[in-house]
Amino acid sequence: MDIVKKLIIKIISAEARWALRRWRARVVGITGSVGKSSAKEAIAMVLESRFRVRKSNKSYNSEIGLSLAVLGRTTAWRSWSGWICNIAQGLQEVHTKHPPEILVLEMGVDRPQDMDRLLGIVRPDIAVITAIGELPVHVEFFPDAEDIAREKSKLARQLAASGWAVLNADDPIVHTMKEKTNASILTYGFSDSADLVASNYKISKDGIALKVDYKGASVPVRLHEVYGKQQAYAALATIAVVTLFDMNLVEAAQALHRYKPLPGRLRHIEGIKNSFILDDTYNASPLATAAAFDVLQELPAKRKIVVFGDMLELGKYAIEAHQKVGTLAKFADYLITVGPRAKFAAESAVASGMTQKNVLWFATAQEVASFLKECTKENDMILIKGSQSMRMERVVEEIMAHPEQASELLCRQDDYWKNKK
Repeated sequence: MDIVKKLIIKIISAEARWALRRWRARVVGITGSVGKSSAKEAIAMVLESRFRVRKSNKSYNSEIGLSLAVLGRTTAWRSWSGWICNIAQGLQEVHTKHPPEILVLEMGVDRPQDMDRLLGIVRPDIAVITAIGELPVHVEFFPDAEDIAREKSKLARQLAASGWAVLNADDPIVHTMKEKTNASILTYGFSDSADLVASNYKISKDGIALKVDYKGASVPVRLHEVYGKQQAYAALATIAVVTLFDMNLVEAAQALHRYKPLPGRLRHIEGIKNSFILDDTYNASPLATAAAFDVLQELPAKRKIVVFGDMLELGKYAIEAHQKVGTLAKFADYLITVGPRAKFAAESAVASGMTQKNVLWFATAQEVASFLKECTKENDMILIKGSQSMRMERVVEEIMAHPEQASELLCRQDDYWKNKK
C-alpha cells in the first residue's frame, strides 16, 4: 500500500513539475502557522478579476496536495480508480491550451524537510509568509519552535533576486526573514515600519473595517461578516501581492468586498434561539485561539460562551499551551472544554478567577452539542474552536439554526469526513 501511495505521489508530482515548466505561470507561494488559507482565498479572488488564476483547493498544502492544486485536481482519498483518473487528467492538463497565468498555492509544513519537498515541485516567484508566533502548530514534530520557523523560512530563502518576499511586519519571527532572502521585500501590518500600513481597525457584528496606506495612497477596506485581525492581515497580504501585478489599492479594496471566509475560519453561523455562532472549527493552535478570543472579546453580546476543544500536535508544550488558553478565556461568561488536554484550560481558567460552575468539561463534541441545545439562551454569542481531530464542527451542526445548510457552511462535510468516526 505504501509503495503504491509513494508511486502515485511521484507520478502526480512529476506531472505538476512538467506543467509548471510548460506553462511558465507566475507562482505565489504562501506559508505560515495561521492565515494561509484565508490569504490564499483573498489573493486568488482579487487576481481573478484580471488574470486566469488557479488556487489550492481547500487546504491542499502537502506534497500531494500541492501537486493536485497545480493540476487542478482533487484528492481521490482511497479510490484507486479515482487516482488513476487523476493521473490521466493531470497529463491532459499539462497540455492544456489555456493554462493558468497565476498559481496561488499554500505550502504547509508539518515535519522537518517538508518545505524542501514542496520546493522540489514548485519554486514560487512571490513568497507570502503570514504569521508564525511563539508556539506554532505542529511543533510536536520538531526539536523546538525555532526549527519550524527555520523550515518555513526556506520559502523566502529560495527566492531569486527577481522575486518578492511579502512578509508580516507585525510578527517578529517573520519580520526577521527579510534578512534571509535575496529577493525584494514588501512588508505589511499595523506597524508604522511596514511598507503597507493598516490603521483605524474597527470590528462589529457587521464585519471589520480598516484603512490601508501605501506609497502615499490611502484606501478604506470593509469586509462584511468577516471578523478579526487575522482576516485583516489576509486583506493586507492580498493588497500587497496584487500591487506586484500592477493592480492599485482602490481596485483591490473594491474586489475585497466580495471576500468571505472559508468554512470553519471564524465564520458567522446563525444559531438556535437567535444565537450568534463564531465557527472557528477548522483547526486550532495557540496563536489562532488567542486571535479568536480577541474577536469574541471585542464583539458586543449579553452572554459570551467559549467552546474549546483540544489543540493537538504541541508535544512537550501541550500542557503549558492549554493552561495559557484557560487564562485567556477568563473574560468569557462560560468556558466549555472538550477533550483530555482541554482539562488543563478548564483548571487554569478557574485558577485565574472564573467561577467554577461556569467552567465545564466534556469528553466529546457530541456531549457538548447535546448540552448546548438545552442551555443556549436567546442572543448568546458562542465561539467554537478546536483541532481538526476533535470534530468541533459537529457541535456547530447541532446548534445552527439551519442545519440543512451544513454541507455548504461547515468544514469537513465531504463523504470521507462524514463517514469518519
